[in-house]
Amino acid sequence: MTRKQKIILISAGAALLALIVLGIIFFVRGKKDAAGSGGSAVSSQADDRRQNVLKLINSYLEQGEYDRALNLIDGLLIENSDDGEAKNLQRQVFETDRHRGSDTLTEAQRQLLEEQRRLNENFAANSQRALSNLASAGANSAAQSRAVSEADAAAERRAAAEASAAAERKAAADAEAARKKAEEEELAKLSRQLQEQMRKVNELVADAKAKLNSGDLAGADRLFSDARKAMPENQPRFESQKLADMADAYYEYNFNNQNTANGRESARRAENLANEAVTKDSTQALPHYTLGKLARDNNKNDNAVTEFREASRLDTNNYLYAHELGRSLFLARRYQEARDAFQTAVKINPNFEPSWYNLGGTLRVLNRNDEALSAYRQAVAVKADYYPAHREIGRILVAKGDTKGAIDAFNKTLQYSPNDYSTLCEIGAAHSQAGNFSQAESFFARALQAKPDDAQTNYNMAVVKLELNKNTEAISFAKTAVDLSPTNAVYVYTLGLACEAAGALDSAISAYQLASSLDPKYLRPRINLGGLFLANGNYNEAIRYLNEAYKVEPANYEVNNNLGAVYVKQENWTYSILHYERALSAKQNEPTVLFNLARAYAGASELEKAANSYQSLLHIVPDNWDAMFELGMACVTLGKSGDAKRYLNDLISRNPGYSGRAEAERILKTL
Repeated sequence: MTRKQKIILISAGAALLALIVLGIIFFVRGKKDAAGSGGSAVSSQADDRRQNVLKLINSYLEQGEYDRALNLIDGLLIENSDDGEAKNLQRQVFETDRHRGSDTLTEAQRQLLEEQRRLNENFAANSQRALSNLASAGANSAAQSRAVSEADAAAERRAAAEASAAAERKAAADAEAARKKAEEEELAKLSRQLQEQMRKVNELVADAKAKLNSGDLAGADRLFSDARKAMPENQPRFESQKLADMADAYYEYNFNNQNTANGRESARRAENLANEAVTKDSTQALPHYTLGKLARDNNKNDNAVTEFREASRLDTNNYLYAHELGRSLFLARRYQEARDAFQTAVKINPNFEPSWYNLGGTLRVLNRNDEALSAYRQAVAVKADYYPAHREIGRILVAKGDTKGAIDAFNKTLQYSPNDYSTLCEIGAAHSQAGNFSQAESFFARALQAKPDDAQTNYNMAVVKLELNKNTEAISFAKTAVDLSPTNAVYVYTLGLACEAAGALDSAISAYQLASSLDPKYLRPRINLGGLFLANGNYNEAIRYLNEAYKVEPANYEVNNNLGAVYVKQENWTYSILHYERALSAKQNEPTVLFNLARAYAGASELEKAANSYQSLLHIVPDNWDAMFELGMACVTLGKSGDAKRYLNDLISRNPGYSGRAEAERILKTL
């Protein structure tokens, strides 16, 4: 009996760097709820900006700056997830990046891609199904992972940012409060006249910020100008602090009004004021932080790293600075340094869950999954409903083989985000891996309600339907997966499995043949074709497909075992023995192969070898009655009457109802 193999494809972040990156690309910003446009942000301005962004994306693509291009594309998709032109550009980047080779990949990425390639080639089984008249051949189970789609990736980024919004706002407010407190303490030490001058400046700056928050850019400009005129003389530190405040306020306005001319102008003013603040007093951290954010937003990551590092150096107690430094270092693929920065952030403030989450993502890239798991668990310890961290915990536990723990983590994710699409797919895969096929069916059904045209989820549902013996439904889902992704050999193969299970053998053969043509190195459809043709007595076609598989993987257990079976049918004992011996090398002491090999030796009249194989089998399976009977027969032919009597008498004594008892007794009478 050969066993057909099916496997659930899972979008597991434990296996994919695309998801790891999602863990840390959102950033902390202050006063996220500040509103206002400050001007008429008419649709034509938005269109102009979009066209300028698209031109810049194409320019980056021409220069090979794929990371920068992707960052801009993500921005467009965050604004409008249905932007078809942005999606096409994103697919173009991914396709180009896929063909650039592995030279630009990190070691972790190279290892991941190699693992995916290996799993595609060997496609081991989570579950098996029988086909008659072939020798039994089990296979190790494994899980295959794939990258999340572009749209899913963008959705996860948005979700991660939204999940951290409250922490971000609180962090920004805490930082501003700390600065104000420090300034007040400095102010209290000065003369009364100087205190009054500085308080007047502070009031003007505060009023200007309020104007910006209400969208009145012109009013803010006037008040900031008045504040600069009211600056006390010979106070460069105070002046630098206020210029930094102004720069940060303009940055916030820009962040909330990026699609407007006023927003772009406020970014220019923020940069000028921050640079002026640094010139006035080089010990101020805030202007470097603002310059870092501006550089980050403009995809100038090296500049962002420089500015955030300087801000962190100047203010070692501000966890936001360390957090943003970590993010920029990660985007620069300087993962060890990014880890150090995030560790600094959580040391300063262990109650800031975004840093724990981002630390976990960085550790994942560094293949330090146990530490990453600990970091994610710290994130949910700080904030129990921080569902992106629960999802990452589930992904790591899947990779560690802790299916129960993974399911618990995914359930936590869905408790706080019931419609999280990736989690619905992944908990379905985890249930399937655990053999909970009804539960898997339920979760995949929920996922398909949200995205009925997801090829992978349709495929996964087909696999589960096969396990539940819902073969007609399995055909429907497998066909949908193939229609959506017609060149995916695994999907086509699974359609063949479903057709075969439903008894539609001609359709199964067609699907297996198509899967074989789509992937010259794909063993499973060739093995199954060999089995079907063998069962139908078409031995030449069976040998053809099994030999194709043999060329790909000469040491494969199932391929050799099945070739041995075909050659037995042709009474080609030499080749049968050759392949059974190789099957036995791949899986030592496998009872089925030992039995088949013993029979092949007997067919070739190599009776001593046959007897040895029968004896080896009986050491493993003492109640294999056919092997005991045939061993007795071999001993008769070898002239070993005493051994023959012993085996045949033992057989009759231990199994009086054996179907060949009459023949055994007849032989015993002749000895």
